[in-house]
Amino acid sequence: MAIPSEFATTVCGHCQRDIPTLNIDLHFAHCSRNLEKCTICGEMVPKRHADEHYLNTHAPIACSQCSETIEREALDFHKDESCPQRMVTCEYCEFPLPAVDLFQHQELCGNRTEMCIQCNKYVRRRERIQHDIQLHSSTGSTAESSRISTDAMAPERRDIPRRHARGSSQKRILFTIAVTGIAVLLGSIFLQRRADHPQQQ
Repeated sequence: MAIPSEFATTVCGHCQRDIPTLNIDLHFAHCSRNLEKCTICGEMVPKRHADEHYLNTHAPIACSQCSETIEREALDFHKDESCPQRMVTCEYCEFPLPAVDLFQHQELCGNRTEMCIQCNKYVRRRERIQHDIQLHSSTGSTAESSRISTDAMAPERRDIPRRHARGSSQKRILFTIAVTGIAVLLGSIFLQRRADHPQQQ
């Protein structure tokens, strides 16, 4: 069955759209004079706005974080994955800092020591997981969970074991001095009595 001529369409040779056949000549004249196809996205844009379309849609743009000029299509990836100024966190202390500074920070941070609460030894942060595996692996997955729980602590809480250890060692010293002092005092009293006893005999 033939399609009535008023509903028939023809593809415009310029914009490749289906246009009613009755209007194709008028449309083609207007379309070819006023529109052009964007070579990047294929969209038909008014010729007078072609430059504006390119600048707003396709022109490279400066990254707001590092000022590097990036293709618009790659800007999101750049900001999330490769921008040197994107914020990342240290794997040892979870401190946020620009990616460009991460290596130097982690070199210092990984060499800092923290006390292992299982064996009371100071261990470098970068060696903590290996330390837990070698010395505390008999407790199953406690080593990894211990590392995770320690890393999850806030920085101020992470220093508590160190301060606690320092405080407990000071208490031990004071206790030792006190015991030694009492022993010396008792010894001197005992020797004094012993020295006095022969004189009474």
